[in-house]
Amino acid sequence: MRSKSSKRPDSAPAGDPLTDMLRGLRLDGVEYGRFQMKEPWGLSFPTQDAARFHFVAGRGCWLLTPAKAWIRLEPGDAVLLPRGSEHVLASDRDVPTIPFCRCTFQQVCEKVFETSGGGAGEQTLLFSGSMTFNVDRLHPLLKMMPELMQVCEFASDEPSIPDLLKTMAHEVALDRVGAGGILARLADVVAASLIRTWVERGCGDASGWIAAARDPDIGRVLAAIHLNPSENWTLESLAALMRGSRSAFAERFTRVVGETPARYVAQVRMHHARQWLTRDKVRISVVAQRLGYDSEASFSRAFKRVIGVPPSHFRSGEAEGQDAATRISAATQ
Repeated sequence: MRSKSSKRPDSAPAGDPLTDMLRGLRLDGVEYGRFQMKEPWGLSFPTQDAARFHFVAGRGCWLLTPAKAWIRLEPGDAVLLPRGSEHVLASDRDVPTIPFCRCTFQQVCEKVFETSGGGAGEQTLLFSGSMTFNVDRLHPLLKMMPELMQVCEFASDEPSIPDLLKTMAHEVALDRVGAGGILARLADVVAASLIRTWVERGCGDASGWIAAARDPDIGRVLAAIHLNPSENWTLESLAALMRGSRSAFAERFTRVVGETPARYVAQVRMHHARQWLTRDKVRISVVAQRLGYDSEASFSRAFKRVIGVPPSHFRSGEAEGQDAATRISAATQ
């Protein structure tokens, strides 16, 4: 059982709900690689918890999407895979591929590495990276996003993106001192711009988080949940944020979001708990106390209901070790 010690906030978060919720989604860590690949070449990227970003400079290439469809990427194109889904980059669709982690990387600067490979043909320059958000890929915020975001779909709505990509291409071509760090910062901005534009456009299904964020009352509730996941949220306290009755709030929330208030709160809280366990190495007992549970056992039962495995699974290091094997830094060891 949850304890009753937490105090309910007196008011909802100030400002636009979209801004409030996006404020809770930020990059915690990045690792980038500059690939100089000569035709023929093919690289496979396995599923990982971190988001994956690719920018194509020089010659174009092909991308095998998570949906198993081949699409052409031209010079200046960028793609973001928010949940780090499995995909392939190749000089042509019939070229054999190797796992990208088999490449030999040399460090350019902190968190930026470079490699070369392939055959003896024309060269393609790629700038790719792993982006670790402060929430994992199963968090409700990231689950709402598409598997793949292409910059060409958003450039008209985000005028700054083409200029950012031109600057990235310039930095890749010059290979000057400090270029790696500048490229990393530019990639951060491009990724954030892609996400922001997708949210503002309400791309995809007009339900769930996006529809809720555009509903001022429900958006205010979601912003409060995401900004304060440790709060002892009850149906009464959430309804008070919407300034409505419990029954009216519960019906409206479920209709707009697609989940009951209790289930949505549980998902957000347990995904935060998973981050605390894996990223911050917090003890299970401390996480249980932080979330207001009376005992470690009651927290563990709630965690397993939402995540599917007990919290001890994430304290064993197994899941973290599997994800780490796919990161660029692992290839440099």
